[in-house]
Amino acid sequence: MKDDNMEKFFSDNRSAFDDRTPSDRVWNLIERTLFGGTHIGVWNSVTIWRAAAVVLLGLCVYQFVAPRLGPQVLDRLSQQEFRDVESFYAAQISEKVSLIRNDESFTDDQFTQDFEKLEAMYAVLAEELKRHPSQKVKDALVLNMLVRIDLLNQLLQQQEELKQKKNLPTEV
Repeated sequence: MKDDNMEKFFSDNRSAFDDRTPSDRVWNLIERTLFGGTHIGVWNSVTIWRAAAVVLLGLCVYQFVAPRLGPQVLDRLSQQEFRDVESFYAAQISEKVSLIRNDESFTDDQFTQDFEKLEAMYAVLAEELKRHPSQKVKDALVLNMLVRIDLLNQLLQQQEELKQKKNLPTEV
């Protein structure tokens, strides 16, 4: 009797059951129950393959586009970085030169000759950078500026030591 009632219930309400479909989770549970716990492996997952395809597509696009855009962008960044470094050191040099020139006791001809030689070498390197830009030339320009700053610092230190000696009281 129960089977007849159940069959009648299903046949009467069949349309209510046909319009709904169970989710994938429900079907997976049914499949595991029927077939003894069959598990979908990681490599059989569609999501993993989709993600791998997206990553592969991204790498292919990068390999295609990067060589065409990369050197230009990197070169512009490198040039801007060099200009920033150059302007910083040039400001340091001009500040130190003005300090030295304002001192009346400045009479070091050797310093003047060395400094002028370094400025001439800098001008030659700057022209070389315009003709054949390379990292070695940029490094040489920065090194030239650092040597000039060091030379100026040494001279400023000598001037400071002379001032201190002049200000010391003489003992009798």
